[in-house]
Amino acid sequence: MSSSPGPFNKTIALVGLSGVGKSSVGRRLALALGMPFRDADAEVEAAAGRPIAEIFAQYGEAAFRDGERRVIARLLADAPHVLATGGGAFVHAETRALIKARAISIWLKADIEVLARRVGRKDNRPLLAGKDPLNTLSAQANDRYPIYAEADIEVETGDTPHQIAVEAILKVLAERAETQS
Repeated sequence: MSSSPGPFNKTIALVGLSGVGKSSVGRRLALALGMPFRDADAEVEAAAGRPIAEIFAQYGEAAFRDGERRVIARLLADAPHVLATGGGAFVHAETRALIKARAISIWLKADIEVLARRVGRKDNRPLLAGKDPLNTLSAQANDRYPIYAEADIEVETGDTPHQIAVEAILKVLAERAETQS
């Protein structure tokens, strides 16, 4: 695994609601930074040997979050990379503490209507399955936004191509690096 020098000697962890683009933006960001990309949801599924929806259905959210925390802890012990977390990962105190201690956390934020439209196209999100995406995401935003606000950096992604979000993140990271040097 390669890691970039300078301000990116820590993992960059993307947090935010479902549909905001943590995985899509994360892949592009990793490429731009020359860092590996890891997706916590994919890593959880690989570790469990089953899809997240099955984990939720069989064991419940609490068991899923515990497994997610362990997987994220393992990933954060690896060489620096860009990490897309699950929408609820940063909400849980232990996982949030791990991310804050070992990574630069970036909250990707977009209008709820945009997110509802995006997640409405897929049925692979257990906390949204069979529910109205707009109502569910609005409720999640009310609960999670105060916690996401603890992230090191906030980036509005809007309803623009993912590359625009990547450029905004790179700009904020460069500004952060300048103030820290």
